[in-house]
Amino acid sequence: MLPLPEGPTKRPAAKRPRLSQAMATLSGHYDHIFKILLIGDAGVGKSSILLRFTDDAFEEHLASTIGVDFKVKTVTIGGSTVKLTIWDTAGQERFRTLTSSYYRGCHGVILTYDVNDRQTFTNLKQWLEEVDMYSTSQSSAKMLVGNKIDVGAREVSVEEATEFARKQAMI
Repeated sequence: MLPLPEGPTKRPAAKRPRLSQAMATLSGHYDHIFKILLIGDAGVGKSSILLRFTDDAFEEHLASTIGVDFKVKTVTIGGSTVKLTIWDTAGQERFRTLTSSYYRGCHGVILTYDVNDRQTFTNLKQWLEEVDMYSTSQSSAKMLVGNKIDVGAREVSVEEATEFARKQAMI
């Protein structure tokens, strides 16, 4: 597997003809490539988010991620073809030493918690410390995602999560 570039990659438009999104996806042509990391405690639904975004599918009972999994999705934004490599990390403590290496070269981090489990929200501070410690890019975007809003009894309010995200300069 080839290593991902340290920053956004721009391929010169003059070296390739303009292609439709479908053709760009099939031929491997893109204007930018971004590495996105999904992190959070085990069981918060990181793999479900990835599956829904990349394959528009949902499986109620997914097996726990061991180590890391990733998927690629190509999207068109503002006329540019963007290739997203989205890395789904294991949330279990025993895999935390592996997770640290995936922060390298990351352009964006999606911090995920279960709105029905306050502890997963509380643990976000630890996850942010890991981002700060291991990330090689200080300018990577951070996004907070509260998952599982359709099940259970909510323990973390929208207002509380919004305030936390603002304090941490997260989307």
